[in-house]
Amino acid sequence: MESPLRPPVSPDGIGRIPVIDVGPVTEAGRWPAKAVVGEAVPIRATVFREGHDAVAATAVLVGPDGTDRRDARMVDISPGLDRYEALLVPDAPGAWGFRVEGWSDPYGTWSHDAAIKVAAGVDVELMLAEGAIVLERATAGRALPVPAERILTDAVRALRDAARPAEARLAAGLSDEVRATLATHPLREFVTASRTYPLIVDRPLALAGAWYEIFPRSEGATFDPVTYKWRSGTLATAAQRLPAIAAMGFDVVYLTPIHPIGTTFRKGRNNSLTPAPDDPGSPYAIGSADGGHDAIHPELGTFDDFDDFVATSRANGLEVAIDLALQCSPDHPWVAEHPEWFTTRADGSIAYAENPPKKYQDIYPVNFDNDPAGIYAEVRRVVQVWIDHGVTAFRVDNPHTKPLEFWEWLLADVRKDHPDVIFLAEAFTRPPMMLTLGKIGFHQSYTYFTWRNTKAELTEYFSEVAGETGSFMRPSFWPTTHDILPPYLTSGGTPAFAARAVLAATGAPTWGIYTGYELVEDVPRPGVEEQIDNEKYEFKPRNWNRPDTTGIRTLLTRLNELRRAHPALQQLRDLTVHPTTDDALVAFSRHVAAEHSPTGQADTVLVIVNLDPQNTRQGLVHLDLEALGLNPSGAGTLFAAHDELSGAAFAWGSEAFVRLDPQVQVAHLIHVRNP
Repeated sequence: MESPLRPPVSPDGIGRIPVIDVGPVTEAGRWPAKAVVGEAVPIRATVFREGHDAVAATAVLVGPDGTDRRDARMVDISPGLDRYEALLVPDAPGAWGFRVEGWSDPYGTWSHDAAIKVAAGVDVELMLAEGAIVLERATAGRALPVPAERILTDAVRALRDAARPAEARLAAGLSDEVRATLATHPLREFVTASRTYPLIVDRPLALAGAWYEIFPRSEGATFDPVTYKWRSGTLATAAQRLPAIAAMGFDVVYLTPIHPIGTTFRKGRNNSLTPAPDDPGSPYAIGSADGGHDAIHPELGTFDDFDDFVATSRANGLEVAIDLALQCSPDHPWVAEHPEWFTTRADGSIAYAENPPKKYQDIYPVNFDNDPAGIYAEVRRVVQVWIDHGVTAFRVDNPHTKPLEFWEWLLADVRKDHPDVIFLAEAFTRPPMMLTLGKIGFHQSYTYFTWRNTKAELTEYFSEVAGETGSFMRPSFWPTTHDILPPYLTSGGTPAFAARAVLAATGAPTWGIYTGYELVEDVPRPGVEEQIDNEKYEFKPRNWNRPDTTGIRTLLTRLNELRRAHPALQQLRDLTVHPTTDDALVAFSRHVAAEHSPTGQADTVLVIVNLDPQNTRQGLVHLDLEALGLNPSGAGTLFAAHDELSGAAFAWGSEAFVRLDPQVQVAHLIHVRNP
């Protein structure tokens, strides 16, 4: 019953104990924040009250069934700013929620005041009596565990024992046992709850995984030197590559479009406008008389072949992702059946894709505004076709060129029936668009990592993606793609490829490799940041039997092994940058506490990379020992640093000397072990 001395409070009011700036919250709860099963989610809020009495806060995780699943007392992470944080771990997929409860802490108030007053001889008996009352209230009417109740009642007895010195009585009320008991079973007054904010929890692959991209038609393609004709690879020959991809430790095999390819305005080699008769065309020019987005190029095989490919992938521990490229060649069935789905120009022609000065005459963009209902339904049908054939992830080509309301609808509709299906946004675009794609439902996104090369650029970007945006945009780091070959890789040789692989594999929990990376394919097409003889426009079979002379294949395998072995590398948010004395040495660490680790043991990985592919670099790394999960006992604190790449072991402290020769080893990947 509400006290007659206090007026009614609006449910939307500030409340007795203000709880504001709750996070992670996306657009005031318009869209849910993101997490995955087993991820330690940082829940934060600003909690305060009038006057000087102590306040505290509790974070509560609400399960998909609406019941409170777990809670944790929050820690003041910004003394003086009233900012609190707790980490909570959801244990199943679904639509979760969380709230923050602010409350008055009578024991905290008394313990603070009593320690000061008793030491000063002020109101000693009064303070001890008030302490006893507080602890009595902490036990009254509460079903506490027997040991907890005994600790508190013993403290009450000691506080009231006038035969004992005041200091001893106070010490009993402030003992570690009492504090620990009340930390677990606090006396909470004026509990004020925030609203419950949405948190969507996905399976772990939505956050952490390793992708490997292939053009199926290149795997097993052959050239006849007599007829000068190519024979396309097939889904069956591509499947022969799967054991090797799995052996390198990848989780997902991603196929570029496998649909029929148009012939009208077909592009030739290196994006030429004059294709040779045998040029296969770009697989992104989707559609011909053989079908559209729901069909398979006849040279690749049939749906039975695709089903066999999926089955072989699963047998090798791989999931299958395909490209969802919502664009059409002029020969696509949609063009004839639904010309209203495209943009007609003043001369009556259908507008092809352009990104001035680039022109893509072989591609017609879909105009989603002409018949939204029809287009939405057709795309949803197409997506379902591939889900029904075992596809569990879609790499979405250029989603930023389609309406966001379409993606919001599609992703929600697919999630409703198939919550395990993952969508990766290939959106190299402006930050507001990239971030909003994450907010409305994309599970992952390509990022600007590909163009972050210097120490300052990398450390700033790593901190950014691991920060507040990590609650809605999960980054996927790719050193290259079939569209992008950065200048750093064209000039740096094998050491550059090694350095970027280490950075991608450890800088984000999801990373990807475009096939051929392990062969150090580093020759650009003049004037553009992409490979010469781009695989988009021609067959590109590779000799996978050649020895691993560069060591990159071995490195990729080892990196994926370590990513699976270390829970810290499967988390996004807990990243710390450590200063170095050399501008080409970048150092950062990831840490997961024991209580949040699936192994029950703390895990810390420290990564140090030489960004200079030509020269040996050396310098000091100034280590934040607490961020490494260590308890520094002084300037001489040492810990065991085991290099997971070389097998070497070091005894390091708060300053570590590092020397990295890129011709020998571009990076240390240090497993931090407690002394």
